Amino acid sequence: MNDIARIRLANERLDGNPLESPTDVVRHLCAVQSQDFAGGKWAIALRCNGFDDAAITRMFNNGEILRTHIMRPTWHFVLPEDIRWLQALTSPRVNRFNAHYYAKAGLDDATFKRTNRAIAKALKGGEYLTRNEIADVLRTIGVDVSGNALANVVMRAELDCVVCSGPLRGKQFTYALLDERVPQTPARAHDESLAELTMRYFTSHGPATAHDFAWWCYLTVAEARNGIAMIRSTLETIDADGKTFFWRPTTTIREQLHNGRSGPVVHLLPNYDEHFVGFKNHKPLFDDVVSSALKDGPNALMAHIITSDGKIIGGWRRSIGSKCATIEPILLRRLSKREQIALEKALLAYERFLGMPVAMV
Repeated sequence: MNDIARIRLANERLDGNPLESPTDVVRHLCAVQSQDFAGGKWAIALRCNGFDDAAITRMFNNGEILRTHIMRPTWHFVLPEDIRWLQALTSPRVNRFNAHYYAKAGLDDATFKRTNRAIAKALKGGEYLTRNEIADVLRTIGVDVSGNALANVVMRAELDCVVCSGPLRGKQFTYALLDERVPQTPARAHDESLAELTMRYFTSHGPATAHDFAWWCYLTVAEARNGIAMIRSTLETIDADGKTFFWRPTTTIREQLHNGRSGPVVHLLPNYDEHFVGFKNHKPLFDDVVSSALKDGPNALMAHIITSDGKIIGGWRRSIGSKCATIEPILLRRLSKREQIALEKALLAYERFLGMPVAMV
């Protein structure tokens, strides 16, 4: 299990060779969970050098990185070049999962056709609307947007490739017409998309199991196994805990793992980081000491996570003000002196990302 955590850390670009830009990070991971917008940006910054919160926000506002409901019924950062084929591959199953909630809100396919048309018309010509402004548009066509109806209508418009993220308006998110934000591209065949997604997942997240992959992309386990079969000749395996873990090694990662490093690497990972949410089974991320300290199980640390060499050793809370920030670590075991130094280094990295002093309390 130690090898799995160490290899994942390298493949996720949390250790070793960082990527050149935020778009390279999103391309490498394929999608970055981002319902916590600030946390999602920090997840990107951790994997590339020299990009702070403001720089990544500018790229988001410019449409170089998009944010939408994709793969699972939650927000992810995704690149314009990937959004259409990913939605075509994964949105049918997300819609099947959402069907109960659509029905509960009184929404059916006929209603979604009306709401999609109305939203598209309102956004045409480079308009950007907030969710509340979209609600006003829907009221004009007689659609009830009370309760969860509005959230479901907007999510369906995202899944149907009608809308995606627009630029921030102050602190408010806006929506844009996808056809104006992202030019149309030729449709891909299902198997081509599945093979591409499988390759990118096991390159950027492996070693992982078929069940991990299915959880991450929201496809069935059978589809996940089909994807693995398509690229099986490029994958290597590790057998551990009665399971088969697949990964797709590159020359760079092989050299890095062979050379090793001089000391531990500690990360202050954001909530929903791919190092945690990219997998159904979290056992490879915990050692026995930490597992016994978690009375409520691994999900008790779903907020912010502290790792040492890829293994979870605690969590942390953040408080960000206008001029300074504080973080409170919650450790599940004692740190070595070298780990303490590495934690302080991680704190300095977060300070550079925020562009303000950060105190540990």
